[in-house]
Amino acid sequence: MADYNFRPGGSLKFKGGVAEGGIVKKKKKSKHKSNSQSDSAKDRERERVKELLFKEEAELASGSASGSNSPALPGSDVRKTDAERRFEEAQRRRLENKVAQLARKTHKDRVNELNAKLESLSEHHDIPKVGPG
Repeated sequence: MADYNFRPGGSLKFKGGVAEGGIVKKKKKSKHKSNSQSDSAKDRERERVKELLFKEEAELASGSASGSNSPALPGSDVRKTDAERRFEEAQRRRLENKVAQLARKTHKDRVNELNAKLESLSEHHDIPKVGPG
């Protein structure tokens, strides 16, 4: 029971600085030289990507007018399997249907639908009133 009799007094102390023997954190070295090299590499990469995009757009505009929304490259259609082509076609049809369905409704119709849905819910889903007034 003697172990429980010890009670340290006083308030908690903050860890001290270098003079008091506290923890000393090392400062991080700056990487200015490597950043300038990586920035120039990033700039070159961006320019290369921009050139490729412009070439793709030019090929799409002049080449095929298929209207495909797939992110695949125009020349990669030869390498696709039948399943991949069917998948992309189904994906394209689904997207067209979704856009057509959204285009049919006006904002007012959507708001009315939401209000009707909220009215049909029970009071259990209502936000409780908190506070005076």
